[in-house]
Amino acid sequence: MRWYSEAGVDVALSDEPIDRFLETADQTEKRKTASAKVANVKPSEPLSHAKPAQREHPTAPAPVQQAVPTIPNEGAVAISQEVSRATKTLEELKTQLGSFEACNLKFTARSTVFADGNPASDVMFIGGAPDRDEDEQGLPFVGNRGQLFDKMLAAIGLDRNAVYLSCVLPWRPPGNRAPSPAEMDICRPLMIRHIELAAPRAIVLVGSLPAKLLLGSNGSVMSLRGKWSELEIGEQSIPTLSMLNPAYLLQNPEHKRLAWNDLLNLKQHLITLK
Repeated sequence: MRWYSEAGVDVALSDEPIDRFLETADQTEKRKTASAKVANVKPSEPLSHAKPAQREHPTAPAPVQQAVPTIPNEGAVAISQEVSRATKTLEELKTQLGSFEACNLKFTARSTVFADGNPASDVMFIGGAPDRDEDEQGLPFVGNRGQLFDKMLAAIGLDRNAVYLSCVLPWRPPGNRAPSPAEMDICRPLMIRHIELAAPRAIVLVGSLPAKLLLGSNGSVMSLRGKWSELEIGEQSIPTLSMLNPAYLLQNPEHKRLAWNDLLNLKQHLITLK
């Protein structure tokens, strides 16, 4: 179990445990047939020429798994765009994401991570793909990184009720792997529509993945942090700041001073909005 955990496998894809020491009826029949062939070898034939029965590794019957629709990427993106155009409110978008089946990430995630906080806030924080804690709770910015994030907000006089929080992908990639380009293409229209409906006056992209998906940037988070850019969405041009992910800061606490500078930068910008 420790080996699986270190490899990033921390979610079972079947609700019931599998006993892989059980033989299937088909394997039992094959073993009996093989044994019978050996028993029927003629005495005149050297036993060394007889083909030994292959020993079967007993396995359990394959678990019944939920069918995952295979939709070509172009078709999946078209579905995503259609859903985005059809939704008129944040509540509608949340409902649509709950039943969305054009992205295979939906079938391996435990929950859909939509949003938290105040949707009427002037500032929207967009994190990367949900991690294990966010997937379990169905909320963005929770767990260890969420605790640090709350402290970061408090340092500039904010809390979760004063900001709007979301993740750039609604579903956690298995084992926290990086999302594929196809998965990002499918989720992009949904995230853009989310921003349009929330209509924030400032956006903070937390980590490099949101900047990659929304700004088309391939730069490192260090090259992006602390810089304002304009995110063009429809007729809106929204000031957008990139900053370090709290998960990164937990592993690199020496960079918290950089995050503090970014928070002060954000605080000053929010003052100008009032």
